[in-house]
Amino acid sequence: MRHWLTKWTVWEYLPWWIANVPMYGFWLWFAARARHLAFFSNVNPAIPLGGAMGESKHDILQLLPPEILPKTLLVRGGESFENVAVALEKAGIGYPLIAKPDVGERGFLVKKITAPEELRSHLERFPVPFIIQEFLTLPVEMTVLFHRFPAEGKFGITSVCVKEFLSVQGDGVSTVRQLMRQNPRAVFQLERFDKEFPDVLDHIPGAGQTLLLEPIGNHCRGTKFLNGNHLIDKDLLDAFEQICSRIPGILYGRFDLKCAGEEALRRGKFKVMELNGVFGEPAHVYDPSFGMWRAYRDFYRHWRLLFDLHDAQRRQGIHPTPHGEAWQIIRNYFRYKRELEAR
Repeated sequence: MRHWLTKWTVWEYLPWWIANVPMYGFWLWFAARARHLAFFSNVNPAIPLGGAMGESKHDILQLLPPEILPKTLLVRGGESFENVAVALEKAGIGYPLIAKPDVGERGFLVKKITAPEELRSHLERFPVPFIIQEFLTLPVEMTVLFHRFPAEGKFGITSVCVKEFLSVQGDGVSTVRQLMRQNPRAVFQLERFDKEFPDVLDHIPGAGQTLLLEPIGNHCRGTKFLNGNHLIDKDLLDAFEQICSRIPGILYGRFDLKCAGEEALRRGKFKVMELNGVFGEPAHVYDPSFGMWRAYRDFYRHWRLLFDLHDAQRRQGIHPTPHGEAWQIIRNYFRYKRELEAR
């Protein structure tokens, strides 16, 4: 009962379809002002629909400066595993590695893979284009949300989120299952672990041992998001402005990255796993201490920022995606996702 109440009363655990209700209102308000339902799509003209959904992650990564990219390989759907193995060797990507669909969001089908047969099985089950990346061992994972107004030369960072991965601390007696039941964050992942990692649940970690349960930094996989906005300073702004000014056709985006620490981040020394477009959320709002009303306040500010960027682009003669084309992108994406979820 305690966990049920948490799911339905604590902001960060609310089902997405409830938590997003105010966002629909924000969208409709600014869409009415812009007289276009997909007004945000001209903010990032280099990405279909501005990166709202259905975009190719690999195509976006190709726009980024090469020094901030991990080793990455695009595998075409249905490609033979023998060819994949050869390509991995040429790219210098070993195991463990990260496999994720080229099109998808919120950790959809993202998996850390430790052996060739596991990769073969994953690719054969889901015969769509996949991105394979080296597994970065850098200790800190963050998100950084930026925007820029090229005409005015105005650049800003509005959200920094530091991720704390799902783990349990052993007592030498309890199983992982028992430890997860005692953890309000981990307990919501038990059903998934029963399906995907049942052997882990019977393991008994030693007293004081911290056991990492989930290496993928998605909130829906139990990762704790912490507000890192105190890190925003002149050095951070300067480092990211230099990088973002080299990314053509993207005025608003959120980097999902890893780095050695705060100082490395301020020096622009990091690796980007993904760059999300216009629907890249200000992830700091999911900090457990942030609260629902502050979160919606910040969401509203980001929708207003998207509207301002849209308006700036419109004045430059860059217009949103036509409604018919936008609707086709949305339909194709949801059809694609339904087909994969059915496998």
